[in-house]
Amino acid sequence: MSIRDLVRRPALRGGIILAGLCAITASAQAQGAGKVYVSSEKDNAIYVFNAQGDRQGKIDVCKRPRDMAFGAGEKQIMVVCGDGNALGLVDVATGKLAGSVPLGDSPEMFALSPDGKLAYVSLEDDSVLAAYDLASKKPVFEVKTGGEPEGVQLSPDGKTAYVTSEVANLVHEIDLTTQQVVKNIKVGKRPRRFALAAGGDELWVTNELDASVGVVDRKTSSLKKTIKFEVKGMRQSDITPVGIAASPNGASIWVGLGRANHVAEVDVASYSVKRLVLVGKRAWGLRLHPDGKILYVANGLSDDMTLIDTASGKAIKTVPAGRVPHTVLIAK
Repeated sequence: MSIRDLVRRPALRGGIILAGLCAITASAQAQGAGKVYVSSEKDNAIYVFNAQGDRQGKIDVCKRPRDMAFGAGEKQIMVVCGDGNALGLVDVATGKLAGSVPLGDSPEMFALSPDGKLAYVSLEDDSVLAAYDLASKKPVFEVKTGGEPEGVQLSPDGKTAYVTSEVANLVHEIDLTTQQVVKNIKVGKRPRRFALAAGGDELWVTNELDASVGVVDRKTSSLKKTIKFEVKGMRQSDITPVGIAASPNGASIWVGLGRANHVAEVDVASYSVKRLVLVGKRAWGLRLHPDGKILYVANGLSDDMTLIDTASGKAIKTVPAGRVPHTVLIAK
């Protein structure tokens, strides 16, 4: 069924949307779903939603909030302050910014060590991966990278960090024990972010200016596959993959296609695109509900968030999410 059919037949469209919302509600109730948090770069805030996409509150944070992660057993939200050069610490119970960790210039993304004691942060202007002790709020070490590092992904054992360099078109493999780059892996143009697949044996990386995702074999530290995207009616230059998320069962990888205004579901086993879903403008940050039934997509240029029913592959609800929403975070 086409989008045009839905537009012309409002009763049918309403029925599909109602059914989708019922599915979200049932899933949320069954799983005891928590809150959904969305960072807004231009509003200097984190917006709070329930699992159904109803806005419940706003947390004022720092300048240009970007990437987020939970700390302290989900009692704390850590948020990168891109223009504040800090890692903001939000108390979940009070819904207020309770402190911060000073960072280097223009922090982008980060990952936490398995014990939650260290934050590994990509610093765009400094071209380094920097490690910070969260207890002392002090820097521990830095590792030089190519220009404009962004995505940060730790290996499952926490001994290795992978960092993208947008300028060098590389994935840097960093030994966190020796604090050195041990391999530079050539990928597509302007690599951005990561997801682990195949039980952690594969590292998938989005290539923003190559309309593709690269699949890195972690055992050989080499590129084994490149998956190209096509969207009917769109130029290749408009297909700009950035956000990426793996399904909980490991069967699918979802990719935000940026200015192509779609997300793609890719089958991990066959490396084939299963389907495309139309969302908002510049589909950017992606996060799956822990039960895998709902995909939340932050649309950076339409200032909203789209909720997708992953079973049907249908966008069932879009809600305002502040100016330039960046990252989605979901409580378990």
